Amino acid sequence: MSGMAMATATGAMDMSSDSTMMGMDSMAMTFFTSTSTPLFSMAWTPASTGQYAGTCIFLIAFATIFRAILAIRLNFFDILATHKRRRGDDQVLLYSTDKQSTVRPWRASEAVALAFMDVILGGVGYLLMVAVMTMNVGYFLSVLAGIFLGSLVFGRFMVRSAAH
Repeated sequence: MSGMAMATATGAMDMSSDSTMMGMDSMAMTFFTSTSTPLFSMAWTPASTGQYAGTCIFLIAFATIFRAILAIRLNFFDILATHKRRRGDDQVLLYSTDKQSTVRPWRASEAVALAFMDVILGGVGYLLMVAVMTMNVGYFLSVLAGIFLGSLVFGRFMVRSAAH
């Protein structure tokens, strides 16, 4: 490993020591400000301040979409009942959420839709986590701003849940 340089978010880190193990003190996790931090891949590296601002706006929108999908997921059965009611389905009562009953009958179509939404939520959540883990202050604040905006717009749909 001696004489190798390792790419980092802020530039290159010299690894010229003879040790193959790096100590935790040499990799301090601190927030930094840079307008050229890659996001998700090296291909997405802002080259100008405008591109960096666009990346931050993307993260705000992405976190807002995350909160919207979460609101849909938490109200899935109510949305499904409303959809069935509008179609004029006779079995609307089977889809309504009864406050006394906590267990719904299992239906493959509902289970697949819920599982798909959970996968989307997990994927978006992990991508937002990766953005925050770059330790870039702008990216971190953008994700927080998106969560704020999403909660501001969609929070009223999550009032009955402990997940918000």
